[in-house]
Amino acid sequence: MLIKNRQHDQIYIICAKNSYQYVPYPKLTVITVAFNASKTLERCINSVLSQQYDNIEYILIDGGSTDDSALIFEQYRDRIDVLISEPDNGLYDAMNKGIALATGDVIGMLNADDFYADESVLSEIAQAFTTGTIDAVYADLDYIDETDKVVRKWCAGRYTHGLFNYGWMPPHPTFYCKRELYRTLNHYSLNYGTAADYELMLRFIHINKIKLVYIERILVKMTVGGVSNSSLQNRLNSLRHDLRAMRHNGIKMPYISLLMKPLRKLKQFL
Repeated sequence: MLIKNRQHDQIYIICAKNSYQYVPYPKLTVITVAFNASKTLERCINSVLSQQYDNIEYILIDGGSTDDSALIFEQYRDRIDVLISEPDNGLYDAMNKGIALATGDVIGMLNADDFYADESVLSEIAQAFTTGTIDAVYADLDYIDETDKVVRKWCAGRYTHGLFNYGWMPPHPTFYCKRELYRTLNHYSLNYGTAADYELMLRFIHINKIKLVYIERILVKMTVGGVSNSSLQNRLNSLRHDLRAMRHNGIKMPYISLLMKPLRKLKQFL
Protein backbone atom coordinates (compact mmCIF):
# COMPACT_ATOMS: atom_id res chain seq x y z
CA MET A 1 0.00 0.00 0.00
CA LEU A 2 1.25 3.45 -0.94
CA ILE A 3 -0.11 6.38 1.08
CA LYS A 4 0.82 10.02 1.40
CA ASN A 5 -1.04 12.73 3.29
CA ARG A 6 -0.91 16.54 3.37
CA GLN A 7 -3.46 19.02 4.71
CA HIS A 8 -3.99 22.74 4.05
CA ASP A 9 -6.61 25.37 4.77
CA GLN A 10 -7.04 28.84 3.32
CA ILE A 11 -9.16 31.95 3.66
CA TYR A 12 -10.01 33.86 0.51
CA ILE A 13 -10.34 37.62 0.16
CA ILE A 14 -13.32 38.78 -1.87
CA CYS A 15 -14.42 42.22 -2.94
CA ALA A 16 -17.95 43.47 -2.27
CA LYS A 17 -19.13 47.02 -2.94
CA ASN A 18 -15.58 48.35 -3.31
CA SER A 19 -14.48 47.03 0.08
CA TYR A 20 -12.52 43.91 0.93
CA GLN A 21 -13.58 41.41 3.52
CA TYR A 22 -12.36 38.04 4.68
CA VAL A 23 -14.79 35.24 3.93
CA PRO A 24 -14.14 31.58 4.74
CA TYR A 25 -14.43 29.50 1.59
CA PRO A 26 -15.03 25.77 1.93
CA LYS A 27 -12.29 23.23 1.63
CA LEU A 28 -13.20 20.97 -1.29
CA THR A 29 -12.16 17.32 -1.35
CA VAL A 30 -11.94 15.83 -4.84
CA ILE A 31 -11.72 12.03 -4.97
CA THR A 32 -10.45 10.27 -8.08
CA VAL A 33 -10.96 6.51 -8.31
CA ALA A 34 -8.83 4.67 -10.87
CA PHE A 35 -8.06 1.15 -12.04
CA ASN A 36 -5.96 0.43 -15.13
CA ALA A 37 -6.85 3.88 -16.47
CA SER A 38 -3.44 4.94 -17.77
CA LYS A 39 -4.92 6.30 -21.02
CA THR A 40 -6.95 8.99 -19.25
CA LEU A 41 -5.52 9.27 -15.72
CA GLU A 42 -3.01 12.05 -16.39
CA ARG A 43 -5.64 14.22 -18.06
CA CYS A 44 -7.90 13.76 -15.03
CA ILE A 45 -5.12 14.62 -12.55
CA ASN A 46 -4.08 17.71 -14.48
CA SER A 47 -7.70 18.78 -14.65
CA VAL A 48 -7.78 18.93 -10.85
CA LEU A 49 -4.32 20.44 -10.37
CA SER A 50 -4.98 23.23 -12.89
CA GLN A 51 -8.06 24.53 -11.05
CA GLN A 52 -7.94 28.21 -10.10
CA TYR A 53 -9.37 27.40 -6.69
CA ASP A 54 -6.61 26.58 -4.21
CA ASN A 55 -8.38 25.25 -1.13
CA ILE A 56 -8.52 21.71 -2.47
CA GLU A 57 -7.73 18.37 -0.92
CA TYR A 58 -7.02 15.85 -3.68
CA ILE A 59 -7.40 12.14 -2.94
CA LEU A 60 -6.52 9.45 -5.47
CA ILE A 61 -7.59 5.86 -4.79
CA ASP A 62 -6.09 3.36 -7.22
CA GLY A 63 -7.30 -0.24 -7.14
CA GLY A 64 -3.85 -1.76 -7.58
CA SER A 65 -3.55 -1.12 -11.32
CA THR A 66 -1.38 -3.42 -13.42
CA ASP A 67 -0.93 -1.02 -16.36
CA ASP A 68 1.23 2.13 -16.38
CA SER A 69 -0.96 4.05 -13.93
CA ALA A 70 1.68 3.97 -11.19
CA LEU A 71 4.20 5.63 -13.51
CA ILE A 72 1.69 8.45 -13.98
CA PHE A 73 0.53 9.14 -10.45
CA GLU A 74 4.07 8.83 -9.06
CA GLN A 75 4.94 11.94 -11.10
CA TYR A 76 2.32 13.91 -9.15
CA ARG A 77 2.63 12.39 -5.68
CA ASP A 78 3.89 15.69 -4.18
CA ARG A 79 0.72 17.43 -5.35
CA ILE A 80 -1.75 14.71 -4.35
CA ASP A 81 -2.79 14.99 -0.71
CA VAL A 82 -3.73 11.35 -0.20
CA LEU A 83 -2.57 8.61 -2.57
CA ILE A 84 -3.46 4.95 -2.06
CA SER A 85 -2.80 2.07 -4.43
CA GLU A 86 -4.12 -1.31 -3.28
CA PRO A 87 -6.78 -3.86 -4.28
CA ASP A 88 -10.37 -2.94 -3.40
CA ASN A 89 -13.90 -4.23 -3.89
CA GLY A 90 -14.72 -2.05 -6.86
CA LEU A 91 -15.55 1.53 -7.74
CA TYR A 92 -17.85 2.37 -4.83
CA ASP A 93 -15.70 0.66 -2.22
CA ALA A 94 -12.85 2.87 -3.43
CA MET A 95 -15.07 5.96 -3.18
CA ASN A 96 -15.97 5.03 0.38
CA LYS A 97 -12.26 4.74 1.18
CA GLY A 98 -11.73 8.23 -0.13
CA ILE A 99 -14.68 9.61 1.85
CA ALA A 100 -13.33 8.05 5.05
CA LEU A 101 -10.01 9.84 4.51
CA ALA A 102 -11.48 13.18 3.42
CA THR A 103 -11.13 16.29 5.60
CA GLY A 104 -12.82 18.82 3.31
CA ASP A 105 -16.09 20.58 4.01
CA VAL A 106 -17.48 19.43 0.64
CA ILE A 107 -16.77 16.21 -1.29
CA GLY A 108 -17.06 15.41 -4.99
CA MET A 109 -15.96 12.55 -7.26
CA LEU A 110 -13.95 12.88 -10.47
CA ASN A 111 -13.14 9.45 -11.85
CA ALA A 112 -10.08 8.72 -13.97
CA ASP A 113 -12.04 8.82 -17.27
CA ASP A 114 -13.48 12.27 -16.50
CA PHE A 115 -12.16 15.83 -16.37
CA TYR A 116 -13.37 19.33 -15.59
CA ALA A 117 -14.77 21.48 -18.37
CA ASP A 118 -12.46 24.40 -17.49
CA GLU A 119 -10.22 25.78 -14.75
CA SER A 120 -12.97 27.64 -12.88
CA VAL A 121 -15.23 24.69 -12.05
CA LEU A 122 -14.19 24.27 -8.42
CA SER A 123 -14.27 28.02 -7.84
CA GLU A 124 -17.89 28.07 -8.94
CA ILE A 125 -18.77 25.08 -6.78
CA ALA A 126 -17.09 26.66 -3.75
CA GLN A 127 -18.91 29.94 -4.38
CA ALA A 128 -22.24 28.14 -4.25
CA PHE A 129 -21.45 26.79 -0.78
CA THR A 130 -20.40 30.13 0.76
CA THR A 131 -23.99 30.95 1.72
CA GLY A 132 -23.99 28.04 4.17
CA THR A 133 -27.65 27.30 3.42
CA ILE A 134 -27.21 24.45 0.93
CA ASP A 135 -26.21 20.82 1.29
CA ALA A 136 -25.28 19.89 -2.29
CA VAL A 137 -24.92 21.12 -5.86
CA TYR A 138 -25.17 19.47 -9.26
CA ALA A 139 -24.75 20.66 -12.85
CA ASP A 140 -24.68 19.59 -16.50
CA LEU A 141 -22.30 17.12 -18.14
CA ASP A 142 -20.96 16.34 -21.62
CA TYR A 143 -20.25 12.79 -22.80
CA ILE A 144 -17.23 12.60 -25.10
CA ASP A 145 -15.70 9.84 -27.21
CA GLU A 146 -12.02 8.87 -27.45
CA THR A 147 -11.37 11.77 -29.82
CA ASP A 148 -12.87 14.25 -27.30
CA LYS A 149 -15.88 14.82 -29.55
CA VAL A 150 -19.10 15.56 -27.65
CA VAL A 151 -21.56 12.75 -28.40
CA ARG A 152 -24.20 13.40 -25.72
CA LYS A 153 -25.20 16.37 -23.59
CA TRP A 154 -26.79 15.81 -20.18
CA CYS A 155 -28.71 18.95 -19.23
CA ALA A 156 -30.02 18.01 -15.81
CA GLY A 157 -32.49 20.85 -15.29
CA ARG A 158 -33.80 22.20 -12.02
CA TYR A 159 -34.96 19.72 -9.43
CA THR A 160 -38.34 19.79 -7.77
CA HIS A 161 -39.33 17.22 -5.18
CA GLY A 162 -40.90 14.13 -6.74
CA LEU A 163 -38.90 14.10 -9.99
CA PHE A 164 -37.15 10.89 -8.95
CA ASN A 165 -40.56 9.22 -9.29
CA TYR A 166 -40.34 9.98 -13.03
CA GLY A 167 -36.85 8.65 -13.70
CA TRP A 168 -34.90 11.86 -12.99
CA MET A 169 -31.42 11.91 -11.51
CA PRO A 170 -28.53 14.40 -11.60
CA PRO A 171 -25.20 13.54 -13.27
CA HIS A 172 -23.21 11.91 -10.49
CA PRO A 173 -19.81 13.40 -11.50
CA THR A 174 -21.29 16.89 -10.97
CA PHE A 175 -22.72 16.07 -7.53
CA TYR A 176 -20.86 17.78 -4.66
CA CYS A 177 -22.22 17.59 -1.12
CA LYS A 178 -21.19 18.46 2.41
CA ARG A 179 -18.99 15.83 4.04
CA GLU A 180 -21.29 15.64 7.07
CA LEU A 181 -24.03 14.09 4.90
CA TYR A 182 -21.95 10.93 4.52
CA ARG A 183 -21.78 10.71 8.30
CA THR A 184 -25.50 11.28 8.91
CA LEU A 185 -26.97 9.58 5.81
CA ASN A 186 -24.27 6.94 5.21
CA HIS A 187 -21.89 6.15 2.34
CA TYR A 188 -22.29 4.32 -0.98
CA SER A 189 -24.01 0.99 -0.46
CA LEU A 190 -22.26 -1.95 -2.12
CA ASN A 191 -25.60 -3.79 -2.30
CA TYR A 192 -26.69 -2.00 -5.49
CA GLY A 193 -23.85 -2.77 -7.89
CA THR A 194 -23.51 -0.15 -10.64
CA ALA A 195 -26.55 1.72 -9.28
CA ALA A 196 -24.81 2.66 -6.02
CA ASP A 197 -24.39 6.30 -7.07
CA TYR A 198 -28.05 6.50 -8.14
CA GLU A 199 -29.17 4.95 -4.85
CA LEU A 200 -27.07 7.39 -2.80
CA MET A 201 -28.45 10.46 -4.58
CA LEU A 202 -31.97 9.02 -4.36
CA ARG A 203 -31.50 8.53 -0.62
CA PHE A 204 -29.95 11.97 -0.06
CA ILE A 205 -32.23 14.04 -2.31
CA HIS A 206 -35.56 12.22 -2.58
CA ILE A 207 -35.81 10.63 0.87
CA ASN A 208 -33.93 13.09 3.08
CA LYS A 209 -34.78 16.24 1.08
CA ILE A 210 -31.36 17.86 1.32
CA LYS A 211 -31.06 21.47 0.13
CA LEU A 212 -29.95 21.27 -3.49
CA VAL A 213 -28.68 23.92 -5.93
CA TYR A 214 -28.43 23.53 -9.71
CA ILE A 215 -25.43 25.15 -11.43
CA GLU A 216 -26.76 25.65 -14.94
CA ARG A 217 -23.69 24.90 -17.02
CA ILE A 218 -21.38 22.05 -18.03
CA LEU A 219 -18.89 21.30 -15.27
CA VAL A 220 -17.59 17.84 -16.23
CA LYS A 221 -16.74 15.96 -19.41
CA MET A 222 -17.16 12.21 -19.14
CA THR A 223 -15.77 9.55 -21.47
CA VAL A 224 -18.44 7.17 -22.83
CA GLY A 225 -18.22 3.43 -22.27
CA GLY A 226 -19.15 2.77 -18.63
CA VAL A 227 -19.26 -0.76 -17.22
CA SER A 228 -23.05 -0.80 -16.88
CA ASN A 229 -23.46 -0.23 -20.63
CA SER A 230 -20.67 -2.51 -21.87
CA SER A 231 -22.99 -5.45 -22.68
CA LEU A 232 -26.66 -6.37 -22.75
CA GLN A 233 -26.22 -8.50 -19.63
CA ASN A 234 -24.56 -5.63 -17.76
CA ARG A 235 -27.36 -3.30 -18.83
CA LEU A 236 -30.01 -5.74 -17.55
CA ASN A 237 -28.13 -6.09 -14.26
CA SER A 238 -28.00 -2.30 -14.00
CA LEU A 239 -31.77 -2.09 -14.45
CA ARG A 240 -32.28 -4.69 -11.72
CA HIS A 241 -30.07 -2.68 -9.37
CA ASP A 242 -32.02 0.50 -10.24
CA LEU A 243 -35.30 -1.26 -9.47
CA ARG A 244 -34.06 -2.48 -6.08
CA ALA A 245 -32.85 1.02 -5.21
CA MET A 246 -36.22 2.50 -6.21
CA ARG A 247 -38.18 0.01 -4.14
CA HIS A 248 -35.94 0.44 -1.11
CA ASN A 249 -36.20 4.23 -1.23
CA GLY A 250 -39.95 4.52 -1.67
CA ILE A 251 -40.37 5.42 -5.36
CA LYS A 252 -44.15 5.43 -5.88
CA MET A 253 -44.32 3.54 -9.19
CA PRO A 254 -40.91 1.88 -9.58
CA TYR A 255 -41.63 0.13 -12.89
CA ILE A 256 -42.77 3.39 -14.50
CA SER A 257 -39.75 5.18 -13.09
CA LEU A 258 -37.53 2.38 -14.36
CA LEU A 259 -38.99 2.83 -17.86
CA MET A 260 -38.70 6.61 -17.80
CA LYS A 261 -35.10 6.65 -16.54
CA PRO A 262 -33.57 5.52 -19.88
CA LEU A 263 -36.22 7.36 -21.90
CA ARG A 264 -35.06 10.62 -20.33
CA LYS A 265 -31.63 10.00 -21.84
CA LEU A 266 -32.95 10.18 -25.41
CA LYS A 267 -32.89 13.97 -25.39
CA GLN A 268 -29.17 13.83 -24.55
CA PHE A 269 -28.54 12.81 -28.16
CA LEU A 270 -30.50 15.71 -29.69
